[in-house]
Amino acid sequence: MKVLRAGVIGVGHLGQHHARLYASIPGVTLVGVTDQSPERGQEIAGRHAAQFYRSPEELLKAVDLVSVAVPTSSHFAVAKRCLEAGTHVLVEKPIAVQPVEAHELVALAKAKGCRLQVGHSERFNPIMRLMRPHIQRPAFIEGHRQSSYSPRGTDVDVVLDLMIHDLDLVLSFGLGSVEEVRASGVAVLSPTIDIAQARIQFSSGCVANLTASRVSMNKMRRLRLFQRDHYLSIDFQTRQAVIVRRRILSGAPPELGTETFQGNTDEPLKLQLESFVQAIRSGSRPEVSGEDGAAALDVAHQILAAIAEHAARQSS
Repeated sequence: MKVLRAGVIGVGHLGQHHARLYASIPGVTLVGVTDQSPERGQEIAGRHAAQFYRSPEELLKAVDLVSVAVPTSSHFAVAKRCLEAGTHVLVEKPIAVQPVEAHELVALAKAKGCRLQVGHSERFNPIMRLMRPHIQRPAFIEGHRQSSYSPRGTDVDVVLDLMIHDLDLVLSFGLGSVEEVRASGVAVLSPTIDIAQARIQFSSGCVANLTASRVSMNKMRRLRLFQRDHYLSIDFQTRQAVIVRRRILSGAPPELGTETFQGNTDEPLKLQLESFVQAIRSGSRPEVSGEDGAAALDVAHQILAAIAEHAARQSS
C-alpha cells in the first residue's frame, strides 16, 4: 500500500488537530504544515516530526493530499490553488463564502481528477452514524445549534459558521428540492448576523425549522425529527439520542415506548480524515463531497437572502 503524503494549510484552532490526526493514521505520513505565523507553524510541525513550509506552494510540491483549515474567507483561494496543483483537498466547512466559488471548486476538482471533501464533521459524529438508519421520511425537523460568543469565526455570519452543519445534515436526508425559505436574523455582537432562524420547506412536504446562535449562554447541538408514529431526538454534544414510538396494543389505548442510544467515543474528525483517505485510495466520491458542500452553501445563501428580505420589510 502506497504511503500517502499529507499536509495541512493553517494550523490554528482546528488545523492543529488535522495535523495530529494525519500523523496517527496508518498508511499516511504528515509531511508538513504551513501557517501565516511561522512560529505557530514551526511549533505544530515540530510536535509531529514534520516540516514547516513557508508557503502553500512549497508544501504542495511535497504532498498528495492536504487539509485547508484557514479562515473561511480564504477557503476558496487556497483550495483553488491546491486543486490547480493536482492535490486532493479536504476543505473545512463551509466550502467557500459564495456559491459561485463553491461550484468552481467542484468543477476544478473534477477536471483535475482530485477528490474534494468538505469538513462537515457532524456527518461523522458517532451518534449520527448510529441514528441514520432510523431516519425515514421525516415530516418535520427542528434544529438548535448555539454557542457562546467568540471572535473566532466571525469573518462570516452565523448561517455559514454554525447553521451550515445542520443544513448539510438535513440535505443528506433526501427530502427533495427546496421549495420555500423564510428566515430572520440579527447582528448582536459582531458586524455580521449572530443569531438566525430559518424555515425550509422541501418538495417531500417536510419542513425544517433551524435556529443558530453564537450569542447564547449555553452550548447546544440538537436535532429532532418527527416521523409517522415516532420521533427522534439527537444530541450531538452528549452523543445521546432517544426514539419515542407509539405502540398500539390490542384492546388498549396507545402507549409511548422510549428507546435510548449512546454513541461511542470515536473522534469525528479522525473518522472524517480516514474517510477522505479511503476516498483517495479507492477513487470514490467522498462521503461529504464538494457537491454536498456546494448544496449546503446554496441553501445558506437562500436563507441569507430571506433574512435580508425580512429586514427590508421591517424597515419599510
